[in-house]
Amino acid sequence: MSTRLAPGDLAPDFALDDADGARVALADYRGRNVVVYFYPKAATPGCTTEACDFRDSLSSLAAAGYAVIGISPDSVDEIRAFAEAEGLTFPLLADTDAAVARAWGVWGEKTVEGRTFEGVIRSTFVIDGSGRVERAEYGVDASGHVARLREALGV
Repeated sequence: MSTRLAPGDLAPDFALDDADGARVALADYRGRNVVVYFYPKAATPGCTTEACDFRDSLSSLAAAGYAVIGISPDSVDEIRAFAEAEGLTFPLLADTDAAVARAWGVWGEKTVEGRTFEGVIRSTFVIDGSGRVERAEYGVDASGHVARLREALGV
């Protein structure tokens, strides 16, 4: 498990390709609040639930000053298909070598259906306009997570 981020830490910068192959960097969001969430695998039940909850909450989050970015180890083609299938209009980024996941402390050992392996641990961060971590939530449950986050943010 890599080192976890905590409130007050400077969020590690990244530059990754989105579903259209365009480069998106955390630095592009300086001066704005952004929710960065990591999900294990596009088009799986939990990841679909979480992504659609963010999609459905996007206007209220934006009205409160928050952008949303999703990051997974999927390929650009996989995230493009996921975004198109679910009507996702916020950036999904391809971290194919999991370097960003490791830098943010979300890569680690996990057990699914009795099988233990390394992968992305579903996690969400709120980053302020100066690039500092306001909230760091590791190991979140996809179901109801966005509603809980919105409540915590007063959105």
